[in-house]
Amino acid sequence: MSHADFVHLRVHSAYSLSEGAIPVKNLVKLCKAQAMPAVAVTDTGNLFGALEFAQTAQKEGVQPIIGCQLHVTREPAEPRNGTAPAPDQLVLLVQNEAGYKNLMHLVSCAFLQSEPSEAAQVSLDLLAEHAEGLLALTGGTGGAVGRLLAGEQKDAAEAMLRRLMTVFPGRLYVELQRHGLPDEELIEPGLLTLAYAHDLPLVATNEAFFPTDADYEAHDALLCIAGGAYIAQSDRRRLTPDHAFKGAAEMRALFADLPEAVDNTLAIARRCAYFPEFVSPILPPFTTEGGRSERDELQVQSEAGLQRRMEMQVLTEDMDAAAREAAVKPYRERLEFELAVIQEMGFAGYFLIVADFIKWAKAQNIPVGPGRGSGAGSVVAWALTITDLDPLRFALLFERFLNPERVSMPDFDIDFCQDRRDEVIRYVQNKYGEDRVAQIITFGKLQARAALRDVGRVLQMPYPQVDRICKLVPNNPANPVTLQQAIDGEPVLREMRREDESVDKLLTIALRIEGLYRHASTHAAGVVIGDRPLDELVPLYRDPRSDMPVTQFNMKFVEQAGLVKFDFLGLKTLTVLQRACDLLARRGVEIDLTLIPLDDQKAFEMMSRGDTVGVFQFESSGMRSLLREARVDTFEDIIALVALYRPGPMENIPKYVACKFGREQPEILHETIEPVVKDTYGVIIYQEQVMQIAQVFADYTLGQADLLRRAMGKKIKAEMDAQRDIFVKGATAKGVTKERASYVFDLVDKFAGYGFNKAHSAGYALVAYQTAYLKANYPVEFIAASMTFDMGNTDKLNVYRQELQRLGIALLPPDINRSEPDFGVEIAEDGTPAIRYALAALKNVGANAMAAVTAEREANGPFKSLADFANRLDAKLINKRQIENLACAGAFDGLNANRAQVFHAAETIVRHASAAASERDSAQVNLFGGADDNGPAPMPLPPVEDWPSMERLGHEFGAIGFYLSAHPLDTYGTTLEKVKAITYTQLKTAGSGIFTLAGIFLSKREINNRKGNRMAFAQFSDATGVYEVTLFTETLAQCRELLEGGQTLLLKVSAEAREDDEPRLTAQSLEPLDSAAARASKGLDLHLNGPGPLGSLKTLLEREGRGRGQIRLIVALDDGQEIEFDLGQTYRLSPEIRQAIKAVPGVVMQDR
Repeated sequence: MSHADFVHLRVHSAYSLSEGAIPVKNLVKLCKAQAMPAVAVTDTGNLFGALEFAQTAQKEGVQPIIGCQLHVTREPAEPRNGTAPAPDQLVLLVQNEAGYKNLMHLVSCAFLQSEPSEAAQVSLDLLAEHAEGLLALTGGTGGAVGRLLAGEQKDAAEAMLRRLMTVFPGRLYVELQRHGLPDEELIEPGLLTLAYAHDLPLVATNEAFFPTDADYEAHDALLCIAGGAYIAQSDRRRLTPDHAFKGAAEMRALFADLPEAVDNTLAIARRCAYFPEFVSPILPPFTTEGGRSERDELQVQSEAGLQRRMEMQVLTEDMDAAAREAAVKPYRERLEFELAVIQEMGFAGYFLIVADFIKWAKAQNIPVGPGRGSGAGSVVAWALTITDLDPLRFALLFERFLNPERVSMPDFDIDFCQDRRDEVIRYVQNKYGEDRVAQIITFGKLQARAALRDVGRVLQMPYPQVDRICKLVPNNPANPVTLQQAIDGEPVLREMRREDESVDKLLTIALRIEGLYRHASTHAAGVVIGDRPLDELVPLYRDPRSDMPVTQFNMKFVEQAGLVKFDFLGLKTLTVLQRACDLLARRGVEIDLTLIPLDDQKAFEMMSRGDTVGVFQFESSGMRSLLREARVDTFEDIIALVALYRPGPMENIPKYVACKFGREQPEILHETIEPVVKDTYGVIIYQEQVMQIAQVFADYTLGQADLLRRAMGKKIKAEMDAQRDIFVKGATAKGVTKERASYVFDLVDKFAGYGFNKAHSAGYALVAYQTAYLKANYPVEFIAASMTFDMGNTDKLNVYRQELQRLGIALLPPDINRSEPDFGVEIAEDGTPAIRYALAALKNVGANAMAAVTAEREANGPFKSLADFANRLDAKLINKRQIENLACAGAFDGLNANRAQVFHAAETIVRHASAAASERDSAQVNLFGGADDNGPAPMPLPPVEDWPSMERLGHEFGAIGFYLSAHPLDTYGTTLEKVKAITYTQLKTAGSGIFTLAGIFLSKREINNRKGNRMAFAQFSDATGVYEVTLFTETLAQCRELLEGGQTLLLKVSAEAREDDEPRLTAQSLEPLDSAAARASKGLDLHLNGPGPLGSLKTLLEREGRGRGQIRLIVALDDGQEIEFDLGQTYRLSPEIRQAIKAVPGVVMQDR
């Protein structure tokens, strides 16, 4: 026999999530290595890997058998102790196309019709309705027959077997397994008896979960990870080393007494020779008006849409009839060409479907992006409002999107407002049918760090030890580092592995499970639409977090099953733009972003200064530097910079800038090429330019030029040689020398490797320009909108606060009577527009609760007092912690400026609110009488003095995430000048060197360095932001006692400037800022909020004694005036006395 005499029929691939440990490719390799002619994958409850497995196996000459270990509801499914019993297992194998479709339907029903809290399962009745084309194995110990035999219910077991025989006549096998489990030995005699009694064939299976018995320990850890258990636990799921992928000889030896059971594995393989074929793309029919065909409908909509575009964006009032005709002619010709290609390729329906949901979204005021990807090169798409970029104006090519010489599905990537994207998906679902629209599945893998953390947990290793090991693995989500790469590149990891057995075990197990699938989730954008119930084409899954079906095949294989993917992407920037326009509309400024001029000088000037905080695609320090260098003055410049600023093309930036400003002359390749590269100053930047050069220089059609572009991207030698011949022949036919033609080919080939899709770049450039336009012309509304959609990111909010400070725009503090849940715009006392801080941006207050507070205020007027606030509060939505944080942030300052008093009254406020709610519910009046017309009676507040200024600011920092009303360093202004300290913002633009900074210590993270010594990363805050400083061992040891929360410190740091990143700061020395201030200060100005603090100050100063420091008192009086006087003598102003003065309530200290 040329092949092995056993076939595996019970393999769990890696798609048996967190259970199977055999990736599909590895499984096929195992079969080939053991000369097994076929193999069945029967993953637990799903067909996630069915197509991938079938294609991979067939390509390697192994017959794939598609199957599934299905869960079947017990009969009768009576609740046991309040819960339904666990379902039974049944193994189903596909015999033919009918069986494949039935299995897809059954598996889909299992997920979509089962309760979320239960395992996905089907009833035996449903199974009986869809059993055609399926072969069944009884399921071993997990099957109904085996379970009943183990429970000594022989009659019930026989009845169940008879039922299965009825469902699968001539297609039922009694399954025998020998993994060394007690239940297997217990039920085998009964299974043999039933099989012989009913003349049913036996089949021997080995339920394989992992490749070899050497993988048993790692797989055991995987089961623990999935089950939330520890390896040391006794009461958990366990398998045996015999659940490895056994060889044919092992199985023959194991079942030597029942050779026919092994023979039948080959017989089953011969009965299950079905392979799912590739299905051409299937689209649902599009409902047209007046019974028109899809081709005619596309023609009608496109022509009407183009006319509207012409009137709004191309034609002007001063054009005469001839000028209008000349302007419209190239658009009409391009439209006719595109329509002919689209209709010839059969994609009219696709364009109509996309246009329909985009038009619907725009009609509902849901922001839609201008287009991304090559689709922006289509005039038809522009006419249908799928895109908003004029392809002719920006020289975007249709053939880059749809090439008549290379048939492939069009693919529009559509950006929607991230908050309302789901509405568009829901519209599509309602239009085409809930059973015909689904999202697409993705699978999360165990990456290196996650594998280490999970294995460390199940091994019960100390968390700090595991955490330290994990942090030695580089964390780069864009290009994940494998664990083996990390070990190879990190000597400390290798040393730890050698010296510690537990670390060696951790790494060994993690290496084996790394890369396995851990969970299924939903793709962020992909949606498929079918012309029939989707489970006729693909199996479906239900994501517990969504009520929309999800395909069980991933994006690659769902298309091979005949479904067309539509990308519904969520882009936060569109939401920001819409919010900004809504804020502008509130003050009567209406803006249509599709009609703004693309030559706004204020926007270009702002971008050329690099003032692009909040500007899409241009926020990084590297991009800001490039903007200052390139000094953008056209929209085309923005398109070019978006394309250039990425690995590879970046090397052309100096040439682009030099040629733009005439410092360097571009190379003139040929007179026909010069117009193609004119807008990019002679530099080839875009793929479209490569195509146009081939067209004008070498007489390619644009379709052929697209094939050339693809060949240059792939760098396949045979293809490149063929293309060179065509290119040179075409150029020489136009009078170019062979040598010059070959030179141009090589040069174009070099740029083609870096070339970027101009249509995509132009789409993103337009969004970038729109954000720049709004920021340059309406900064208040734009930044308020930006802050609203970053309110969960304190660091980003602080960046915006600094930007507002730079622009001279006031950021008003949160106010319970003025703030909205989001950041709003209001007119400040000086008449200028300002931004009011959002209530929902405060920590631990909750957006829903703040929305309820503002809704009550808008319905019934401002809150008059804390008692009024409590009386009108929805007690179910607000708790003590929320009140405390609102008080700390200053949100109640307008009702009671004593933040400490409100903070300590939080519980009283909540109790008062609860009592008021009870009274409202019972419609009874309190025994002491109801509130009179003047509002609720005053609420008793604890007699507490307000916090000293520094403590007050500390509480504010805790509630907001940064210092808003003031910064603790503000009082050190004179001292900071004297010690030549700069701000962090100033340091970021100062390059590398040694600098002095001041900062409030926030936190630190200590680790052991490679030598085992302690080092730390400490965070500090100054008035311009938060920054991190590295403290190496010696510095950390010297200043450890200074690193306490709230300490005000002076730091000497060495700064290393880094491209596109924050500078790296290393501490050289630290000291208390008060010590530096005491040395540098000539005296103090003490601002008192009244005469109250005078007694405390007198005691402190007398205790400190005489010195050289002068003191001036500025006392605020009740009538608004101030008294200013110098104390007649001088005092010793040590760091200790300075701290003591700052702690006196009602005193603000400033250095002279």
